[in-house]
Amino acid sequence: MALAVELDQVTVDQSLRVEEMDAASWDAQAHLFDDVCQEQLDVFASERWPAMQLDRLNFYAGDRLIAGCLVMHRTAPMGLGGLAVCKWGPILLDNSLPSARADYQAVVDWLKHEYAVKRRLMLSILPRAVPVEPNPAFEYLRESGFKKGAGLPFPNRYFVNVDLSDDEMRASFNQKWRKHLRNSEKNEMRFEHVGPDKMSEFNALYEEMTARKQFPDYSAYDSLNHLMDNIDPSIRPEIFMVYHEQEAVAGAIVFVGGDTAVYLYGATNDKALPMQAGYFMHWEIMRWLGTQPRVKWYDLGGTDGFLGLHQFKKGMAGKAGAITTVPPVMNYAHWFVPRLVGETLFLIRDVKANAMRWVNSFRKKGPND
Repeated sequence: MALAVELDQVTVDQSLRVEEMDAASWDAQAHLFDDVCQEQLDVFASERWPAMQLDRLNFYAGDRLIAGCLVMHRTAPMGLGGLAVCKWGPILLDNSLPSARADYQAVVDWLKHEYAVKRRLMLSILPRAVPVEPNPAFEYLRESGFKKGAGLPFPNRYFVNVDLSDDEMRASFNQKWRKHLRNSEKNEMRFEHVGPDKMSEFNALYEEMTARKQFPDYSAYDSLNHLMDNIDPSIRPEIFMVYHEQEAVAGAIVFVGGDTAVYLYGATNDKALPMQAGYFMHWEIMRWLGTQPRVKWYDLGGTDGFLGLHQFKKGMAGKAGAITTVPPVMNYAHWFVPRLVGETLFLIRDVKANAMRWVNSFRKKGPND
């Protein structure tokens, strides 16, 4: 039986052993975890948030590795609190174990004591969206004293069950989606799973698409080339391309790690829409993912409020998939000043982000629209 002791009113499992990892070793082992995602990679986080310090932690129950967590943290001037952020973590090694929920809880309790109690920071954990409701990570954080922070304006997340046969997957799509897929298959397109040498081809498609649509890009696309060039090969995102008469008409970057693959970026040219290349491409990606022994779900991401994208992804998730929500960030501060400082830092970040969105909208529409 694990020994648990209460330290400053935060219960910690004393049988839990913690080991700090260097950046290269952390990323090299990341593919082992069922919950791995790009936000929990050093190569991504260090480029995306360069002002933050990073801790890369392995958690052991005895000699058994059970979980890991990349924590970004920053202390405010004069030691007046600060932030510790865990985005889409902690990550469990094996979600199928009977002990998985207890392992997650033990790691969260350790994080609370280390960062909120000892280091006097506000600990913010953004639970990962999963294809079940209620979200078990969110429920435990709420039960253990974390408070809701900011959530996404359009939190829906769309999951396709790829742990099925081709016939079962196809039957799961809604009727309209299947019809569009059949039409796309008549256009003599060619699907290829390509290597990182084709990254420039994808970039050209993406730049053409953003110029055509003229929408502001709030994603982490500007860090993608750094990620692809520097990531450990064991966890490098996969590139998929669709060609018509030797011309690239569509492409996708998919993070394939653990039990859930995540659609990161897609790109098309002018010819893709009439050929319905998106239907063809995602269908072939799903078929490819179905051959990967660990992958059970294809996370399509969100919609940013676009109704057409909602209909497309809802039809693809179909009867066997799931539409769930990304939980809000969950915050825990053991002391008053760290909570005040942490919430102020988040407020400043949100005000700046909203201001940039307003400026971009104003530039696109014009003051009299």
